[in-house]
Amino acid sequence: MLSEELKYPSNFTPEVQNATAELYKGVEKVIPAVEWPFHAPLIHEINKLKKEKNIAILTHNYQTPEIFHCVSDIVGDSLKLAYEARDSKAETIIVCGVHFMAETAKILSPNKNVLIPDARAGCSLADSITAEDIRLLKQKYPGVPVVTYVNTSAEVKAETDVCCTSGNAKKVVEALGTDSVIFLPDEFLAKNVATQTNVKIISWKGRCEVHERFTAQEILAYKEQHKDIVVLAHPECSPEVVAVSDFAGSTAGMSNYVKDNQPQKVIMVTECSMSDNVAIENPDVEFVRPCNLCPHMKRISLKKIYDAIRFNQFQIEVDEDIINRARLSIDRMLEIGRS
Repeated sequence: MLSEELKYPSNFTPEVQNATAELYKGVEKVIPAVEWPFHAPLIHEINKLKKEKNIAILTHNYQTPEIFHCVSDIVGDSLKLAYEARDSKAETIIVCGVHFMAETAKILSPNKNVLIPDARAGCSLADSITAEDIRLLKQKYPGVPVVTYVNTSAEVKAETDVCCTSGNAKKVVEALGTDSVIFLPDEFLAKNVATQTNVKIISWKGRCEVHERFTAQEILAYKEQHKDIVVLAHPECSPEVVAVSDFAGSTAGMSNYVKDNQPQKVIMVTECSMSDNVAIENPDVEFVRPCNLCPHMKRISLKKIYDAIRFNQFQIEVDEDIINRARLSIDRMLEIGRS
């Protein structure tokens, strides 16, 4: 319960407090009571305005709980958000994630108004490779198919034979029926896939600046301190981290693991906010939280979402030719099978 002794902001009116009380009950384990009066007025306004303007808010797992649980219509990994954007009846889609996610939503929903609350929300992986880089790789390895992680720009997807997710990468690689593939751009994901298949993986040097910071020594220290802990790692982590973990999987895979197995104590080796969001949905599981924040995801805030709604900013524009070519690589992935 919120203490009456707290000095509330002036816009935390009784109307706002009553309207957001149920939402707070859902997040009170991860959002301190002292913070809620500062979130609630914006949450209240966003939820009113999005209904009036026929807007859907799609939110990635790495967003903070006040966004993820309190204003979002659809939550999930990047590809799920793109397909939900396509299927949504809303005229405007706000993607609370990073730029490549909003681009992917635009690729699959070219006739919708797609917004991102902060145009500077980028991604170290997406920034690590360009369309020209792929064209040069194709010249160096003629005839070798290009498999590209969905964490890439629209221009890169347009030069790609088939996309993949962290969950279905091995399946996509083996479905091509070739002895080797060019696998871009995540170096660690490529190395982790290479341990699972006989297909030769030609990789790139891109890395996620969140996941590359985790070390095997750090994870072993947690396991030593917490004897009964279950370690879940994202495959964007190094092979050494994956080797000392109990399970490696995509954001959706890790979330499902916790939901299905209900371990007594767990550590999720990924971006901080995901643990908070999964913890809310699994109250009987104790979460030990190593904390590497994504600075790009954290550019998104309630205030910026509110401004995106009010001012119709910032619009995602992708050239029609790029959309058509990029969509082919995503559609081919779905033909192979989505994980």
